[in-house]
Amino acid sequence: MRDFVYSRIRSFGHAFAGLKYVLKTQKNAWIHTIATISVICLAFCLQIPAHDFAILILTIGTVWTAEFINTSLEAVVDLASPQKHPLAKVGKDVGAAAVLIAALSSVIIGVIILGPPLIQKFGF
Repeated sequence: MRDFVYSRIRSFGHAFAGLKYVLKTQKNAWIHTIATISVICLAFCLQIPAHDFAILILTIGTVWTAEFINTSLEAVVDLASPQKHPLAKVGKDVGAAAVLIAALSSVIIGVIILGPPLIQKFGF
């Protein structure tokens, strides 16, 4: 049992190391950070219902997950193919496209959820 607990603690350490790596090396992660904080603060200020807030959190999590998977994919591609190769480019481009799709869909979801309360509050 003791080994199990220590191995779980080490697993969290690896996860936090990955988080630190992404935040230190990926410029887009800072864009995601600013967007995440902005959306959460706006949702609190607009007193968004819990179910809409949950959808926003799931959407934010999807974008972050795509960014992390893309970063890991890029690292593995660089390891497997240090020289430029057309298939390595395809792998990296498709990973970047996944992040783009997640980000664009999150903007649409954000507008759907936050737009009406913003219009109502500020009378646009």
